[in-house]
Amino acid sequence: MSSLNSSAFAQHPSFLLLGIPGLEKEQFWIAFPFSILYAIAVLGNTALLVFIKSVPSLHEPMYLLVAMLAFTDLVLSTSSLPKMLGIFWLHSREISFVSCLLQLFFIHTFSTVESGVLMAMALDRYVAICYPLQHSSILSVPVVVTLGSLVLLRGVVLVSPVCFLLHRLSFCQNNVIPHAYCEHMAVAKLACGDTRVNVIYGLFVAFVVVVFDVMLIFVSYTMILRAVLRLPSTEARLKAFSTCASHVCVMLTLYTPALFTCLTHRFGQSIPHHIHIVVAILYMLLPPVLNPIIYGVRTKQIRDRVVLLL
Repeated sequence: MSSLNSSAFAQHPSFLLLGIPGLEKEQFWIAFPFSILYAIAVLGNTALLVFIKSVPSLHEPMYLLVAMLAFTDLVLSTSSLPKMLGIFWLHSREISFVSCLLQLFFIHTFSTVESGVLMAMALDRYVAICYPLQHSSILSVPVVVTLGSLVLLRGVVLVSPVCFLLHRLSFCQNNVIPHAYCEHMAVAKLACGDTRVNVIYGLFVAFVVVVFDVMLIFVSYTMILRAVLRLPSTEARLKAFSTCASHVCVMLTLYTPALFTCLTHRFGQSIPHHIHIVVAILYMLLPPVLNPIIYGVRTKQIRDRVVLLL
C-alpha cells in the first residue's frame, strides 16, 4: 500500500509556483498595483451584478449579457489573483496537483466563456442596430439565457479534456512551475512523457475559440459600421463610433494577451520569461477592470442609477 501511495505521489506531485521568474525580489512591490486592480475588478463587477439584479428596467438581453460578463470576470480574476498575491507577499508557493488542475480548469474555461459572451454581445449590438424592430423577438431574454448556457457548456466541454490529458501524464523530479498560476502548457512542460497531444489539443482549442469568436465579432461590427455610416445625423454616427471603438478596445485587451501567452508557450523561446508572465497576469486583470467601465459606466441606464444612489 505504501509503495502504491508513493507511486501515485511521484506521478502527481505538488507543485511550486515561482511567481515572476527573474523578478523574485521585486514581486513584493509588484503585487501592490496588481492587488489594486483586483480590488477594482471585484468591486466594479459586483456593483454591476447588484445594479442589474435590483433594477427591473435592466432585465433586458443586453444587460443580462453584461451581467454574464461581470460574473465571468469575477470568476476569472478570483481563480488566479488570491493565490498569486499569496505567492508575492507570503511566499505561499506550494499548490497540490488537484488544486492546480482546478485552477487551470476555471481559468481556461472562463477565458473561453468570456470570449463567447463578447461574441454574443457583438451579435446583440448587430441585431439592435441593423434590425431594431425585430430585436426583441430575435434576441429575447430566453434566447439570451440559452445562448449564455451554450457558451458556458462550450467552455466546459473544450477545457475538460485538458485536465484529463494532464492527469494521464507522469511527472518527474522537477515540480517547479515558472509561472504565477497554473496554466495548461506550463504544467505539461514538467511531464516526463510525450506531451504532443497536449500541445496539439491546446492549439486546437485556442484556434477554435479565437478564430470562431473573432470572425463573428469582426463580421458583426463590420455590418454595424456599415449601418452607422448610413445614419443621417453626424452626432448619432459619432456616438455609435465611440461605442464601437470602446468595445473593440475591450476585445483587444482580451485577445491580444491571450494569443501572446498561448503562442509564447510554444514558439516564443526568445522572449524574456518575466515579460511573458507579466502579460499573462495582465490578461487575468485588464478585462475584469475595463469591462465594468466600458459596459457599466458608459451605459446610460447604469450610470444614471449609480448617480442616483450616490
